[in-house]
Amino acid sequence: MCPVRALIIGAGVRGETYAQYALNNSDRLQVVGVADPRLFRCRRLQHLYNIPEENVFSDWREAADREKFADCVVIATPDQLHRAPAVAFADRGYHILLEKPMAVTEEDCRQIVSACERNSVILSVCHVLRYYPPVQKIKELIDSGAIGDVVNINHMEPVGFWHFAHSFVRGNWRNTAESSFSLLAKCCHDVDLIRYWLTGSRCIKVSSFGSLLHFTPENKPAGAAGRCLDCQVENTCPYSAKKTYLRRVEQGQTGWPVSVVCPQEPVDIESLTEALRTGPYGRCVYECDNDVISNQVVNFQFEGGQTACLNMVAFTQEIGERQTRIAGTKGELRCSGAGPVYLYDFLKQEETKH
Repeated sequence: MCPVRALIIGAGVRGETYAQYALNNSDRLQVVGVADPRLFRCRRLQHLYNIPEENVFSDWREAADREKFADCVVIATPDQLHRAPAVAFADRGYHILLEKPMAVTEEDCRQIVSACERNSVILSVCHVLRYYPPVQKIKELIDSGAIGDVVNINHMEPVGFWHFAHSFVRGNWRNTAESSFSLLAKCCHDVDLIRYWLTGSRCIKVSSFGSLLHFTPENKPAGAAGRCLDCQVENTCPYSAKKTYLRRVEQGQTGWPVSVVCPQEPVDIESLTEALRTGPYGRCVYECDNDVISNQVVNFQFEGGQTACLNMVAFTQEIGERQTRIAGTKGELRCSGAGPVYLYDFLKQEETKH
């Protein structure tokens, strides 16, 4: 069986991550092209996967204009830039692996689906947590009837205090108009999980509220500067860019999130310092153009009477270590992060670990 040939559209962290599957599974996946406006990003993937020069593009439209030369595309462009390449490559007959969220508007989602149906191509959105072992185990236990009928799901996404400052105050997802709102960007995984665990039950009511707290100009400490490198009170700030980024490089860590901060390689103290002095990630968190919500609650009611609550919180120690409790008529499930999953049986009054 020949390997699937993939074209990577968007060579940032996500695009590079999906491409890495080919490194240890070359018999199943072959990266044959890349498109990204940042040439150094393209060159990195070109070197890793021996991509021919004619298949390296600074604009995805150039690749779409070519005769089809791959089986599928991995679209990992910024959130608001999903629809156009998805429709274009579907019209060219490419199967599509599309980074979440699918798009930032309902109309864009409908256009993508229509294009894929019209051209009979596969569309798969990267809701990768469905394949996470504890998520699969929870699904297995629910479907087996181990907790009876599901009554309520209580699910929390702890974003992490410095991660929120990195991505949603200083970073690419800080401003709704330029990307998407934080719940869509961060928690579309979690909404998908709730629907997955309650397969067969349709959601009929939703309520939600939230707010942007702390990361606003009125909370800027007295004496704070516009940039962390120039700030006299930086050592008292948990969101200091020096603490978040420089300490990592000093310890030899040059991957994410440091790799996002430096616009080009090599990533070292000198290039990182320059990036913090001039780029967006060196800004004071109280002087950014951020407007996305830092904490939000979403309540769901399903047609069978089941309820669910999703809680997204920026101000946590853990990063993405999701907390889940599922109440059923015969038992309860609970899981933190990578597990294990704990099942409490009401009849036996015993807890087992899975």
